[in-house]
Amino acid sequence: MPFHIERTLSVEKLMQELAQKDVKRFRKIQKTLGLLAQDPKHPGLNSHKMVSQKGLNGEDIWESYVENNVPSAWRVFWYYGPAQGVITVVAITPHP
Repeated sequence: MPFHIERTLSVEKLMQELAQKDVKRFRKIQKTLGLLAQDPKHPGLNSHKMVSQKGLNGEDIWESYVENNVPSAWRVFWYYGPAQGVITVVAITPHP
């Protein structure tokens, strides 16, 4: 069953900026979000639960890859919820 992807306002703003300033990265993120909606456990996403991070309401935060093996590779941070069948994307950032 596919998931519905929700985005925080900060993620929406970032996506709008990338759509105008970095189309290549925007497309990579769109592809990642599409795979996430289809199957959060897709092998290409390398999704894994963050050990040291929790959401505002104690949700487990997950990290999925947008890029790999490049300097400052981008990651998507998300959690399951707030409802059944929903994934909320809370951040999309370069990996430190």
